[in-house]
Formats: sequence, C-alpha cells, structure tokens
Amino acid sequence: MSLAVTLSRAQEGVAAPQVMVEVHLSGGLPGTNIVGLPEAAVREARDRVRVAIQNTAFEYPNRKVTVNLAPAELPKDGGRFDLAIALGILAAGGQVPREKLDDCEFLGELALSGALRAVSGVLPALLRARARGRRVVVPRANAAEAALVSDVDVLVADTLAEVCGWLRGAQELGLPGDPMFADQEVTGPDLADVRGQLQARRALEIAATGGHHLLFVGPPGTGKTMLAERLPGILPLLTESEALETCAVQSVAGKTVDPALWRRRPFRAPHHTSSAVALVGGGAVPRPGEISLAHNGVLFLDELPEFGRHVLDVLREPMESGHIVISRAARQSTFPAQFQLVAAMNPCPCGYAGDPRQRCRCTPDQVQRYRARISGPLLDRIDLSVEVPTVPLSELGAPRGEHDEDSATVRARVMKARHHALMRAGRPNADISTRELERDCALGPAERRWFDAALERLGLSARAYHRTLRVARTIADLDGGAALLDRTHLAEALSYRRF
Repeated sequence: MSLAVTLSRAQEGVAAPQVMVEVHLSGGLPGTNIVGLPEAAVREARDRVRVAIQNTAFEYPNRKVTVNLAPAELPKDGGRFDLAIALGILAAGGQVPREKLDDCEFLGELALSGALRAVSGVLPALLRARARGRRVVVPRANAAEAALVSDVDVLVADTLAEVCGWLRGAQELGLPGDPMFADQEVTGPDLADVRGQLQARRALEIAATGGHHLLFVGPPGTGKTMLAERLPGILPLLTESEALETCAVQSVAGKTVDPALWRRRPFRAPHHTSSAVALVGGGAVPRPGEISLAHNGVLFLDELPEFGRHVLDVLREPMESGHIVISRAARQSTFPAQFQLVAAMNPCPCGYAGDPRQRCRCTPDQVQRYRARISGPLLDRIDLSVEVPTVPLSELGAPRGEHDEDSATVRARVMKARHHALMRAGRPNADISTRELERDCALGPAERRWFDAALERLGLSARAYHRTLRVARTIADLDGGAALLDRTHLAEALSYRRF
C-alpha cells in the first residue's frame, strides 16, 4: 500500500494541535502537491524535502505525491513539518519501515543537505506529546529546550539520514541530555544600590509580596527605574510549572531558552514608541507580545504618559483576565499574560512639579493634559501609586544605613509573607477572589465605617475598593500575618491610592 501516515504538531498560540501528515503515491505525471491549508513556507517544503531526500542517498518517488495535512481547517505555517513529510514519503515508497511511525511525532526543518534545523514552539509540542504518552524526535539544535520537560521520551538527531537509520534499526538516536540548571540563585541589580526612598522601597516590597501593580511618580533622576529593575530580585523563583509556561511563550516567540536561567522571572521593558500590537501581540500569524513575554514576571513601562493612550488602554483587559485573545480572519490564538505591571512617570511635562530644588515651568492646564494621557480605568487597575522625591545629595555619598537593605534581606521577608498568603488562600493576594477577600479581610464595624468614609472622600470605584483591601491584606501579611485587618493596615493601603 502506497499510503503512509506520520504525526507532527502545529503551532497555534501556546497550544500545539496534532497534525496527521498523510502521504499517498499514485500514478500519473510526477509531481508533489501539499494540501490542508498550508502557508507559503509549508508549500515550499516540497522542494526542500525532494532535494534533502536525494542528498541523503534515497530515491524520491517518480510518481504523483499527495501530502495531506489534517485537520484541513487548521492553518499550517513554517518548516516544522519537513521531517514528517519526508519520512511519510519514504515510508509510502517502502524505503523505511512504518512500524515506528505509529506512536512517534516528528518536528524539524530540513536543509537541502538533509541536515535538521531548529524550529520554534518545541516546548509546547513536547508538553502535549507528554500528555498523549508519545515519543518525539526533534533536531539536536532544540535539545537544550527539550531537556527542560521531564517524563517525556525525546530523541534528537542531526540529519534525515540518522532518523531513517533509527527507523530501520541500524542505529540509535541521541538523547537531549540533562538540563544545565547551573545557577538558579536570584541575581541581578541589588536593592542595596538605592539610597533613601523609604516609602518607594516599602511600596516595592508590598508589590512583590502581593503581586500588585505599581506606579512610581517623581522628578527625573530620583531612582524610579532603578527601583523597578530591582523588583525581580526580591521575587521568588518560578516554580517548575510556571517556568514551563514562561519558556513555552518564549519558544513560540522564537527566542532561545537558557536552561541556566529558566526559573528566573522575566523582566520586559518596551520603549514608549511601542505599538499596541508590540505590547499585546498580533500579526498575520499571531505572535506573543510584550505582555505575554512578561508572563509570570514584570512588565516595566517607563515614561508612562509618553505611550499612546490607545496603546496603554489595550492593557486593561489582560490586567484583569491574565490572558490575551488575538483574533484574525483565519485563526484565533490565546496567549497567557499574567504579568505584574510597574510603571514610572514624571509629575508634569517638565518633570519638576513639586520639586523644592527646581522650578516647574508648566501651567496647570499642561499638567492636567499630561496626566490625562493615562486613562482613569487604567489608573483604577493600579494598586499602588507612590511619589519618589528627590534624594539630597548628602545621602547619596553617605555609607549605607540600616534602611538601605539589600535584595536578599527584603526577599526573605517577601517569601515569609507570601507563605502566609499561600497558606491562607493558595495564591498571591492580588489574585484572590472577592469571596475569599471578604473572608480573609474581615473588618470590625468601626473599621468598616471608617474605611467606607475614606473611600467616599477619595471617590474610589468598587474595583479600587477591592484592590485596596487586597493591598491591606498584603500589608498585614508583611507585618506578621495578622488574622484581622486594623486601621493601620487600611490607612497605609489608602495612602497609595491618592494619585
């Protein structure tokens, strides 16, 4: 029978749907047709595969070759199907046995010499193959990425000839090896570099503990960017499942996954000229944007009002839902976007409003227009807004004091407080549900009346009410995990909602 079936995986967001590569040889004029909604790169595979088979000392069938990529309604793109197509053609012609093809999946792009080249999106494909209990053959260039997934049978190869020799039983394929988890300590910029700014440091610690969004407001050169860059250093390492999710997004985006750093939280800082598509993702073939590349990590937006208003407003839904859905005419892709937003801005266009050492040159209308570039609904989703004033020059050169703690000391407190939250709710405070919030933030009658009156004076929304309670719960966790909130916790939480 001149029909063979091989298995591969497509790329659709961070999913990897299975694709059956059906190859049929028939009479008629020699030629190769690929059907099943292939994109241009997949249609061009017929020439790559033909030359690769010939250069591997196999015979390309002098018959009509029909390749069907099922399911037909799923768009296929890239060179990831080259290896599966080549093996299907050789198996249909009887040049390699079909026995090992039944329960094995193949990923890899072919060079004209028959060598295997790396493809993107290998990690999501391996995770789906593990769920099905299948063996996977990938290019050796993807070996480091493949080694991250445990409990999956992965083989690596350099050439098409090696894979064919393995199918014939003439040789064995290599293993991806052990992942090089060399250094999983949290390293990077240290919080000890920051002098002064006690309130900003306190807000940073609260944000790290509860997973809250944070906005720094202050004149130029006061340390807003320095503080933001040091947030990953006081966050705990990613768990294995979180690290796999984060690496899967990077793999789909075509970025190299470094096994030595795979459990460190990502930090993304796009320029203020970035477009909405650059932030949320998109394109004819949907690709993840900055918010997805910051999944389980930090998204830092410096000079916040300089971003286009419509660009900032696309963040509103992902900040609530934790994912982004990108719809196109032919497909719809969903990417995770559980990021922690940290933003920085000046108080006015010239940057010196409220600075005692510099005279502000902006009119009240200019200041109002500048701040109006950030929509109210976006500000309503930011839990902590803190002023970062100018530090006296005498403090910058002074020896480090007891308040100038390093990242390791602060991270120890953060880990202890997060443990309180995880033992109570099983997730960071920013993610607990409203029902859990009412249970874990029970207020006495006097505190409730005082809190409601303060919210009325500030004119906060229902969303801000719940977010402020979550911040107060985080403050209580940092202060020893108090079971009930008191007025001190509520007052500090409200002090961060006055921007």
